[in-house]
Amino acid sequence: MERTRVIIADDESIIRMDLREMLTNLGYLVVGEVGDGRSAVNLARELKPDLVIMDVRFEGDEFDGIDAAKILTEEKIAPVLLLTAYSQRELVERAKTAGVTGYIVKPFRESDLAAAIEVALARFAEFRALEKEVGDLRLALETRKLVDRAKGILMDLQGLSEAEAFRKIQKMSMNTRKPMKEVAEAIILAHQASSES
Repeated sequence: MERTRVIIADDESIIRMDLREMLTNLGYLVVGEVGDGRSAVNLARELKPDLVIMDVRFEGDEFDGIDAAKILTEEKIAPVLLLTAYSQRELVERAKTAGVTGYIVKPFRESDLAAAIEVALARFAEFRALEKEVGDLRLALETRKLVDRAKGILMDLQGLSEAEAFRKIQKMSMNTRKPMKEVAEAIILAHQASSES
């Protein structure tokens, strides 16, 4: 089985070292370590890890872990598990709106880390599945609208019933080995071109 690939981002090298050791003991593969949020984003863009474990704050840097998490979430690169010594309400709220998939307060044990990682990975997988489902539904709705328009055109121009127009589009789709959406788009474009000339 492939090991989960992880990037660690913390400005304290001792924490990165401890984290690397814990992750290795738990069977995860640490593919990169960085000391700030911007580097974490860049490295994650390059390596496409399965998870980024990142500190909330980086000493002397305005760009924090939550800013980095927001980018990684928006670009759908990897789930982010935030580490923090702070459990302030404001940080938790920012983390939620940034799309952070997990939050763990320091100091933590190996077992705490393992549970937080598994929850973060599961949440991210659910998020991805929902996104795909929404995309599929959008495509189905778009296809249906186009097929309805194309049916209307065929009914008007060729005097077909709705069922006959649908069967004609279906048959054209099978004969050309093209999706019904493409066939419907072609009928609509051809009709628009002939209307303009």
